[in-house]
Amino acid sequence: MRLTLPFAALLSLAAVAPLPALAQDSAHAPAVTVASAQTRPMRQVVPVTGSLIARNEVLVFPHTGGFAITALNVDVGDRVAAGDVLARIDERTLTLRVAQAEAALSNAQAARGQAQSQVSASEAQLRQANQVLERMRALRESGTATQASLDEALTAQLGAEASAQSARDGVQAAEAALEQARASLEVAQLDLENATITAPVAGIISERNGQIGAIAATAGEPIFRLIEDGVVEATTEVLETELVLLHPGAPAQLRIASLPPVQGEVRRVAPIVSATTRLGEVRIALEDSDGLRPGLYVGGMVVVADREGLAVPLASVLRDTEGSFVYRVDGDNALERVAVDTGLAWEGWQEVLSGLDAGDEVVARAGAFFAAGDHVRPIRAGDTPEQSE
Repeated sequence: MRLTLPFAALLSLAAVAPLPALAQDSAHAPAVTVASAQTRPMRQVVPVTGSLIARNEVLVFPHTGGFAITALNVDVGDRVAAGDVLARIDERTLTLRVAQAEAALSNAQAARGQAQSQVSASEAQLRQANQVLERMRALRESGTATQASLDEALTAQLGAEASAQSARDGVQAAEAALEQARASLEVAQLDLENATITAPVAGIISERNGQIGAIAATAGEPIFRLIEDGVVEATTEVLETELVLLHPGAPAQLRIASLPPVQGEVRRVAPIVSATTRLGEVRIALEDSDGLRPGLYVGGMVVVADREGLAVPLASVLRDTEGSFVYRVDGDNALERVAVDTGLAWEGWQEVLSGLDAGDEVVARAGAFFAAGDHVRPIRAGDTPEQSE
């Protein structure tokens, strides 16, 4: 009995004696999910929405108006080459105009010939009058001829000179009339050629407004609209705060209707922003526009930054008046406040530019409920309940 009592007392003391401080802290430390800082792909994107449009739309008008359309050779959706005949208009009147212009040109050529002959005749008369005048002056000086004879010779010379000048002016007028006749013939021939309406560029017919029998007009609606080379692109509008991030050549990933994803790149960024909507236009060239139609809805994103960087879960980063920080877990499972500089945020991860090294463990969630120096029980991805005890 004397041995039993001390042993029982020892058991009682052991039951009420405090555990070591570290064992007590580990048992009562709150469990917290932690994550390691790791290198991950990081992106910055600008969302875009818009529509498909023709990059270059070509309007086909008849260059000769006022005549009936006699043939339409293509329809919407047809692909044409430059120079292909699209339509024809009635050319009978135009053919007659060419014949009239040719006749007028022949008349002008004959008139020029007559004017040149007149110059030759008047110049011959002028030479003769000059010779007579010189003889009369010589005779007058010798006293053989009278003053009246000299005056008559002078008058005749002046008349011949005036006739010669008039003939020369007539040649110039005939030359001008001839040039006008040539120009009129060229216009008539051009109008006749324009009765055949051809494609100015290669492309796809996107609209046809002409009808056989309708009078072709050089104003109003064009007979055809062409998508040059069949190239379409996306036109989108972007907020002014994000427009400054974009630049030509930036890659884009687009979704168009129910089609597979389409790749592209920014071709043009508008130099101005609408003062009303605060939006700016962005044109996106597509890698493959076959089968795409203007008017289709476009959605997607433009990638303005794409790199690998050290990152932690987005919820790990906290912010206060002193800046951004995380709680790092040290070797004793105590929390250490670490200031960090942040970069891109992508798919739930925050890029850390400075403050952490790869492999550092940080509180992944609920960091706002802790303070520096707190001890925690880390729970890592893949830990079993027994491992987290």
